[in-house]
Amino acid sequence: MLKVYNTLTKSKEEFKSIQPGKIGLYACGMTVYDYCHIGHARALIAFDIIVRFLRYSGYDVKYIRNITDVDDKIIGRANENKEDFTKLTERFIQAMHEDCDSLDLLVPNEEPRATKYMDKIIAMVKALVDKGYAYVGQNGDVYYNISKFKDYGKLSHRNIEELQVGSRVKASEAKNNPLDFALWKLAKPDEPSWDSPWGKGRPGWHIECSAMATTCIANHIDIHGGGRDLIFPHHENEIAQAEAATGEKFVNYWLHAGSLQVDNTKMSKSLGNFFTIRDVLKKFDPEVIRYFMITSHYRSPLNYSEADVAKAKSALERLYTALRGLDIEGVEYKKHQANKFEEPFLAAMNDDFNTPEALSVLFGLSREINRLRDKDEGQAKELASLLKHLGGVFDILQQDPDKFLQGNVAEESEAKKIEALIQARNDARKNKDWAEADRVRGELTSMGIVLEDNQEGTTWRRGG
Repeated sequence: MLKVYNTLTKSKEEFKSIQPGKIGLYACGMTVYDYCHIGHARALIAFDIIVRFLRYSGYDVKYIRNITDVDDKIIGRANENKEDFTKLTERFIQAMHEDCDSLDLLVPNEEPRATKYMDKIIAMVKALVDKGYAYVGQNGDVYYNISKFKDYGKLSHRNIEELQVGSRVKASEAKNNPLDFALWKLAKPDEPSWDSPWGKGRPGWHIECSAMATTCIANHIDIHGGGRDLIFPHHENEIAQAEAATGEKFVNYWLHAGSLQVDNTKMSKSLGNFFTIRDVLKKFDPEVIRYFMITSHYRSPLNYSEADVAKAKSALERLYTALRGLDIEGVEYKKHQANKFEEPFLAAMNDDFNTPEALSVLFGLSREINRLRDKDEGQAKELASLLKHLGGVFDILQQDPDKFLQGNVAEESEAKKIEALIQARNDARKNKDWAEADRVRGELTSMGIVLEDNQEGTTWRRGG
């Protein structure tokens, strides 16, 4: 039985899909005016794992992740660069796709862009105006009247009075309430614009997701997700817009990924601790980053540092070491083995996608493989097959163990040099020339190579 933590109710709930066996999941995606940073990877990987597990559990998941390709930041950056905003967005959409491919993220079923859904956005704004939930301000912009939506604040668990008292939003003569938010903005000179009943303009940020989620999935969807920073006001406003426009409940389960800090500090370019995904992947294997992200529960805050990622790398290496040297091609695990390990793995994941607990099951499985390796190779292979199978839920442990442990970066000439040095060391040991053996090992160590001697011989891997 799958249970998920619902931000809307602040509790874990038994998950029940609207249509048996099918799930509609919408996750807020990127605003494409710059390269994706490591904080973005946190939410991207969190929902990638969630979708993978739901599909592993037998659900037919329709996974939608949007692209915001017009907003103030995009226009501002395009003006700075003195380029058309569409050239800017196309460049960074391509870069985003490259980053997603590098991290081996699932491709969403649909990836709607705001500029491609303008007719749907305008239709929703018009519906809100016609129903009295929105009005045209004195400046010509269209605003949502939050006082008309009695449940405003139900996701963030705030009431309007508290929000108004605590609001830092300056009062504007253009709108009735400082918390009212823009649905449609009249175009300023040299800004991109689209025709609408209220004049040429462009949408506010919040309305695009309401329009795209209801169009791509349905008025009433199973799961909506994003980073914790989107709960208020973005997701709060999405609820107000969608439910007022359609007259239906918008989302059953709201899931939010925890924040990511860098060296225990909020990421900021001014602090010099801002890292893009591509920066990080120059130093670490993408699978190491995936593994690092799931060492913490998806709802928990996570700290990124090179030391923390190095620890994750060492842990992942231990799992790969359990698979090393075992030919599991065509080997299937037995039912009783699945009961002992797969059941607790599934129990952990069914408990609000508890990846740290599920990983502990994988480590228990790896210890059992290592224990049986020299006693019962057949059973060790079956368990190794199970380890690889369960690792596949997280999209880890699917590489050749030797290639992963050896860094996946060694050129053929470098690999030959390493193997030649290992052979020279083994020859020296055979001749009891311990000084030469130590010298060769020292040379390998200086190259970042860790040797592991066992009954089958000597294997090597990249050091941390």
